[in-house]
Amino acid sequence: MDLSDLLSPQAVVAQLKVSTKKQLLQELATRASALCGLPDRLIFETLLERERLGTTGVGKGIAIPHGKLAGLPKIHGLFVRLSEPIDFDSIDDQPVDLVFLLLAPEGAGADHLKALARVSRLLRNQTTCEKLRTAEDRAALYALLTEKNSTTQAA
Repeated sequence: MDLSDLLSPQAVVAQLKVSTKKQLLQELATRASALCGLPDRLIFETLLERERLGTTGVGKGIAIPHGKLAGLPKIHGLFVRLSEPIDFDSIDDQPVDLVFLLLAPEGAGADHLKALARVSRLLRNQTTCEKLRTAEDRAALYALLTEKNSTTQAA
């Protein structure tokens, strides 16, 4: 599975200014709603519910909020680089500045897990994350995220 299957150039945000985790999740829901057509309130509630189970702040400045939604035809991704890192209750207590939202259809099962693993593998690569943090704009971020050779390394 390529990230270009999950992520469109319009689903990349180079500089998002938010100050709290809740504000970030609301902004992600609003932007995801525009991409997938589902109500932003439904997306926001799904993300909040998932965060109650345990943080999706995976450490090293990275968060991968995700959820499953009825009525979603396919898996959607949204990548956001924050203009300033925020507290996200991450497992390492470090603030987050790179966020990859994944939304999957309710019955996605293995495809949802494959997409999560794919994003996680990409963002575990320290060199890739450094490039994402210094990329100039949306186009550069999208190119880095969908580049074939940067993501073929073993998990």
